[in-house]
Amino acid sequence: MTAARTVLSFIVGAVLVYGLVVAAAWLGQRKLIYPAPSGRQAVPDGYERVLLQTSDGLTIDAAWRQGLPGRPVAVFFHGNGDRWSGAAQAMAPLARAGFGVLLSEYRGYSGNPGTPSEDGLYRDGDAAIAWLRDRGIADQRIVPIGNSLGSGVATRMAVTHGLDRLVLVSPFTSLPDAASARFRFLPVRQLIADRYDNRAMMEDYGGTALILHGVRDSLISIDHAGALANLSDRFTLVTFDQAGHELAYLPESGRAIRRWLHNEAGQP
Repeated sequence: MTAARTVLSFIVGAVLVYGLVVAAAWLGQRKLIYPAPSGRQAVPDGYERVLLQTSDGLTIDAAWRQGLPGRPVAVFFHGNGDRWSGAAQAMAPLARAGFGVLLSEYRGYSGNPGTPSEDGLYRDGDAAIAWLRDRGIADQRIVPIGNSLGSGVATRMAVTHGLDRLVLVSPFTSLPDAASARFRFLPVRQLIADRYDNRAMMEDYGGTALILHGVRDSLISIDHAGALANLSDRFTLVTFDQAGHELAYLPESGRAIRRWLHNEAGQP
């Protein structure tokens, strides 16, 4: 009887501990998804600070670099723990080639007001597209580029705004897909509130897409990129044998994007 009670107590205790872990994960999920850097950030060299107005009344920072007339304009959505410094590094090959570049930013990041969420980041992305349109930049020139978590924002912008071209670097098929692979002991698909379902969104996308992924990516498996690329023959997958999840910051990534955009625009 004593042994049985001991085993029962152990089982009950384990269940309680697991329940507490699940509850903590549910309550703290957005702090894990959005480890937002704090403090106002310096504008990268060659850029100017501009302000975006969101549909729910927030004023969000962005950094803008004017490109050459007629060149594509990249609007870059960074990953969950990044900021302008990394974004500027990722976009350096495009900036040097004379492309316009808008480094978008998210609510709750780097001194911006608000709290990050999927709906909130979509609103921030909408504000970035609106800002470009207000400057008279035609939709045919606007190219959303998303890295990691930013792939969800970029995809949403391309689909909802009817943009012709989309670039994804180290993307996932959906946030639950990516998170469940890393936290196998948790019921992630039932817990997670923010979905960023790139697979579902790209099934409805009628434009062309370039998808870049590192073979050595241990954070988001290259299988995600393959699954997205297989959705349409208009989607091009380029893989990098020696790269991991840092791919967006490697010059090879920027050069691949630059070549693809030149080819898509029919430029030399």
